[in-house]
Amino acid sequence: MEPFKNNISPDLVRCIGLHVARHLDGFDRSAFEAEILAELDALELKQRAALIADGLDKHLPDDLSHRFDILEKMLHPMTEVAFDRGSDAHGIRGWGMMALGMVVSKSGLADFEASFALLKEMTKRATAEFDVRPFLDKDQDRALAIMAPWVTDDSVHVRRLVSEGTRPRLPWGLRLKKLVADPTPTLPLLEALKDDPEDYVRRSVANHLNDIAKDHPDLVAEIATRWLKDADRNREKLVRHACRSLIKQGHPATLEAFGLNPPEIHLDGPVITTEKVDYGSALGFRIDLTSTGKAPQELVLDYLVHFKKANGSLAPKVFKWTKLTLAPGETLSLSRDHAIRPITTRVYYGGTQAVSLRINGRDFGFSEFELVMDKATV
Repeated sequence: MEPFKNNISPDLVRCIGLHVARHLDGFDRSAFEAEILAELDALELKQRAALIADGLDKHLPDDLSHRFDILEKMLHPMTEVAFDRGSDAHGIRGWGMMALGMVVSKSGLADFEASFALLKEMTKRATAEFDVRPFLDKDQDRALAIMAPWVTDDSVHVRRLVSEGTRPRLPWGLRLKKLVADPTPTLPLLEALKDDPEDYVRRSVANHLNDIAKDHPDLVAEIATRWLKDADRNREKLVRHACRSLIKQGHPATLEAFGLNPPEIHLDGPVITTEKVDYGSALGFRIDLTSTGKAPQELVLDYLVHFKKANGSLAPKVFKWTKLTLAPGETLSLSRDHAIRPITTRVYYGGTQAVSLRINGRDFGFSEFELVMDKATV
């Protein structure tokens, strides 16, 4: 698979140079391209975009109106296209917006109206979710007032920007500390977008709520309870995705919102079927689950693998397992194999580890196993 950073390529640099030259008299295209191409290859994605943005900042006029006029004329005439559609002789779109948006957020903080008007056009050709954030950080009320009417915009990209650009903890983006502390200013926007006809927008709303849940779980549980009343399939999917972290954590109010009550069960297990697990193979375990309730129960089963850390302590990691309905007095036998193999996000350490169960947010059982590392990996 080609490295992600290659989306911002030498060809894109030359394409941007072409379009600046078309609209800026006296532009030294050769110097602009040479300065960037000399450093581009050694940089990662965001660094490449920032390098191009710095080059544009150096060569574009200082006058903001003239600068923004050139950037707008550079935009591709086609909107509402997939993010990965490339820039071409007609204009800049897709990954090219990453650099152009940086120019707006760096130089336009003195003029919110002009900057947001341009970012609104840019987001139609990819996204401006990172570039609205410095404005929100500087003057949150003013920025939200500009964005609020966009919830009914004809463009799916503009509507999504309202939700995605205001996420408190957007990955790769500037953290919006005021919204981390108090997310209520964006809730009316999410309310307006929750039944948007496009899944692209609804999924952004879900991710925004998942951000909020990291700091305000009870608030998100309350929203989930309210939104699930008379919810259609699309809204239920949105709420479930929004609450994915809270469900994994077993947050009681969130589980109650989904009708997941404390389980009435008897559990045998988890019984380890591979007491010694060789690194690169799989941990096996099984359980016997018996209902002690008087009515059918909806159960969500997760399991936790308690991995050994470098200091010898155990750290649990939650994994999804299954959902089921258990009739009164019914017993189910379930088994699971969990692969323990090299992954980029975890370092394994040999020795005693453990597995446990989480059912409707309640923890059950704790059974140990031994992880045996190959000598070459220790």
